[in-house]
Amino acid sequence: MPDSISQYSIAHARDHLPQLVHQAEQGIPVELTRRGKRVAVILSAEEYDRLMPSKPNFWEGLVKFREQLLSDNIDIDPDEIFQDVRDKSPGRDFSFDE
Repeated sequence: MPDSISQYSIAHARDHLPQLVHQAEQGIPVELTRRGKRVAVILSAEEYDRLMPSKPNFWEGLVKFREQLLSDNIDIDPDEIFQDVRDKSPGRDFSFDE
């Protein structure tokens, strides 16, 4: 938890952004206000990463999804579900000759 929190108007922040970013890097969050109402907070990247849950990549999400399906004991027959998905006809005649 930070020792203190600084609060500045957006107009002040616009003119002093480098100093406010430095302050946030030192571990002191900076609250930004508009007409006296708090609207945003500047945090250090380290603090932001600590607060935000990590986003899984596609593969991690797929593995988690599959694990959940297996743990839920869902009785799914892929052959039954996907039987009409693919056209099984031989297709058109094709030749590279002209």
